[in-house]
Amino acid sequence: MRSPVSGIVTLILLFIVAIVAYSSLFTVQQTEQALVVRFGKPVDVATEPGLHFKWPFTDTVIPIDKRILDLENPSQEVIASDQKRLVVDAFARYRIKDALRFYQSVGSIQAANLQLTTLLNAALRRVLGEVTFIQVVRDEREALMGRIRDQLDHEADGYGIQVVDVRIRRADLPEQNSQAVYQRMQTERQREAAEFRAQGDQKAQEIRSNADREATVIVAEANSKGEQTRGEGDAERNRLFAEAYGKDPDFFAFYRSMTAYENGLKSSDTRFLLKPDSNFFRYFTNPSGKPAEAPPPVGTTGAAPTAPAAKP
Repeated sequence: MRSPVSGIVTLILLFIVAIVAYSSLFTVQQTEQALVVRFGKPVDVATEPGLHFKWPFTDTVIPIDKRILDLENPSQEVIASDQKRLVVDAFARYRIKDALRFYQSVGSIQAANLQLTTLLNAALRRVLGEVTFIQVVRDEREALMGRIRDQLDHEADGYGIQVVDVRIRRADLPEQNSQAVYQRMQTERQREAAEFRAQGDQKAQEIRSNADREATVIVAEANSKGEQTRGEGDAERNRLFAEAYGKDPDFFAFYRSMTAYENGLKSSDTRFLLKPDSNFFRYFTNPSGKPAEAPPPVGTTGAAPTAPAAKP
């Protein structure tokens, strides 16, 4: 029969074995790496995720994040090479590539952030102090961020840190300088606008002058052509009138008189005070348009001369 004491001893031994086994094992997550320290001295680094062994009671496991970490840098004032003051807001991304060196140099992520903030500010001042304001805000911003990242990565290598990226969120003038620059830019734009308007007015005046000159030339040519055409028409009319007069002078005289009646006796207030026997009304008194023959004197005898017979 087994003694109760042996059972208790067995349970104690099993408990001790469990504690020793638990103290000898540790787990590394996929997002971290582990540093094994024995009496304050690093002895091993576990980078692969899974179950690992260590000496019980003497070794301590320090987990260190191996993901990409953020470094938020407060806004800094930097002086560019053209002596313009810039307010630069930047941030960095880094990861711990050497856990042992990281532990020996800075020891924690909080201490690493403080150290990297100092290094980042120094790199910003060095790089941005060599270029002008325009290069920072517009022309070479991407290249400048690459230079800052390279310098920060080189300096952070001694801490077991790899700088992945550095970005400049904002690079602008201080508020008081921004207002002055804005006013100067506004004045410059207004000057350019006034210059463009003046050039436009000058161009418009030139176009109007050319158009007026061309219009004057065209009108003059048209008037000349019209006068020439009217002269040719009048000449042709006179020629036709001359031919008509040469063919039948009596009919031509009758036509001219009828035209004069039509043009002179219109339905208007125009009135003619003429003698009834004037030449203008000769066709009213005689259809042939010839003046009437004077009657023979009183007391004169003799028959009137016989008119010649009309020719067939």
